[in-house]
Amino acid sequence: MNWGGWALWGFAATLVLTTLLSAGQGMGLTRMSIPYMLGTMVTSDRDRAKTLGFGMHLVSGWLFALVYAAAFQSWGAAGWRRGAMIGLVQASFGLSAGMRFLPGLHPRMASEQQGPTAVRVLEPPGFLAMNYGRLTPLVAVLAHMAYGAIFGAFYILPR
Repeated sequence: MNWGGWALWGFAATLVLTTLLSAGQGMGLTRMSIPYMLGTMVTSDRDRAKTLGFGMHLVSGWLFALVYAAAFQSWGAAGWRRGAMIGLVQASFGLSAGMRFLPGLHPRMASEQQGPTAVRVLEPPGFLAMNYGRLTPLVAVLAHMAYGAIFGAFYILPR
């Protein structure tokens, strides 16, 4: 494992991923904010949730880079195409399966079956996170593919 490459390019790829997701939200393409969703899992303070969620998202991105690096190690090759394909798989799983069980894990998110309560005030994402906007899946897939492409392009396998 190239630990220096993992640390540097996992961090860089995570920053790009977070920037693209935030840009998509800022441009009105999606209402989804993964850092906000993560942050509200640990605090009800909305401003604090954004800060904590960003940190949680950064750490998660770094940890996911370990999976990418392990895949590259097992294949004996890295590369932007391979990284982008892993990003496509990651986003597809997260959107199709992950978002469906998120309301069961998130203490402040309503579910599809039971609406909001005094505590569960966040809207559930729904299938492909479509409750956050029609273009949410596209934004998420492209951002995760960019993450994988960046990590794959710059991660160098140890000799």
